[in-house]
Amino acid sequence: MTNVSDQPTQYGFAPLAIARIKGAQRANQIAIYLIYAAIIAFMVFGTIASIKAFHDNQLLYRLFFNLPYALIALTIPITIYDGFVIYRYRLNQPSMIALSIGVSTVVLVGGLLFADTAWLGLASWLGVAFLFKANFKRFFNFLEAEAETEEELGNEHVTDEKLPQAPKESSIDSNF
Repeated sequence: MTNVSDQPTQYGFAPLAIARIKGAQRANQIAIYLIYAAIIAFMVFGTIASIKAFHDNQLLYRLFFNLPYALIALTIPITIYDGFVIYRYRLNQPSMIALSIGVSTVVLVGGLLFADTAWLGLASWLGVAFLFKANFKRFFNFLEAEAETEEELGNEHVTDEKLPQAPKESSIDSNF
């Protein structure tokens, strides 16, 4: 069995770390899909529930009202896991991670305790998932740019044409 410290690194990150970050990115993508599903459910069931023939249908009303909340609530554990991975590998500043998760938690708990509503708190969790999506994208764009830079440096051959030329003497220099 190969020890993690014996494995070659990729720009300072062990392959296990890259795999864990990619796994967190996939989990975050699932959270994003759940958010999109919540938005679609809100629009579809809200539209259907607003039709006069379905005004008294309790099932449609519950799907319109509770299904988006449930779908967004499912993203909270995924987002917290993503936050731990981002914090562990320093993909964002710890204060930004703490601020985004902390504010979302305080707004959600405060809304549930004092205002008997969850919509604002759950809406703030939407933003956290998209913030983490941007962090993952930025990290992997950085790795791609580093790979391209190393590839360019590895393929570059020094020839006489690429060597810097000595500056030619100008008429000003010859007078001194």
